[in-house]
Amino acid sequence: MRTDGERAAGGAGIPATGDMHRTLRSETLIVLALSLGASAVHSLISFVGSLTKPGGLKEQTATLNGSIAPGRPWLDLSLQLFYIATALVPVVLVAHLLLREGAGMRAIGFDRRAPWPDLGRGALVAAAIGSTGLAFYLVARGIGVNLTVVPEALPGEWWKYPVLILSAIQNSVVEEVIVVGYLLRRLGQLGWSPMAALAASSVLRGSYHLYQGIGGFIGNMAMGVVFVLLYRRWGRVGPLVVAHALLDIVAFVGYGLLKGKVGWLPEP
Repeated sequence: MRTDGERAAGGAGIPATGDMHRTLRSETLIVLALSLGASAVHSLISFVGSLTKPGGLKEQTATLNGSIAPGRPWLDLSLQLFYIATALVPVVLVAHLLLREGAGMRAIGFDRRAPWPDLGRGALVAAAIGSTGLAFYLVARGIGVNLTVVPEALPGEWWKYPVLILSAIQNSVVEEVIVVGYLLRRLGQLGWSPMAALAASSVLRGSYHLYQGIGGFIGNMAMGVVFVLLYRRWGRVGPLVVAHALLDIVAFVGYGLLKGKVGWLPEP
């Protein structure tokens, strides 16, 4: 009998054939084109632009959460919330597709069956990856292969930190549900080997972070490998969503609180 982790790693049992194979392949491409696949193409174009711009990469900046309507705080807040909400639409599409399949989000472990184990595992993963990731970023920027990442540049309004936290949660849900749970399930159904699926998921994760530079690509690709292996072990994306959300919350909120106050934190 296969464990939950093995079932998640292998997709949904027997690989699809014929018309179903073509349908699942088209479906997967559409989901990626509406979400992280499109982000990867945009990131590649942005990176080429940074490479061809005069000056080194570390002299340029990549702002993750910036003002959309400077000087108009209520309009800015409305647009921030709008973009966070609409970014989650591909996740709703994935939920619909999995439900139509007869599996639902439970098939990838994004449900409320194990909230405390998910929180505990996620916190441990975030603690293990956080300091390593920060050290890798500082080294990559120091040797000139990464842009200076500005996690937040929002105005000092009352809604600044709530928006940053919501942005972090949105990032984690979109990335882990699509690039781990959904993509690995579909690639398994399409007959991809576990190693090929791991490579595709991790390279995709690195690709849509390429706008940060080579360091952002390599660091996130390595994180992708770890997350896929953990997903296959646990059979749940829940802990990965928690870990990713905590990493981003610490990065976004921590930067907002520490910028200009510590000397080791790179700033534009």
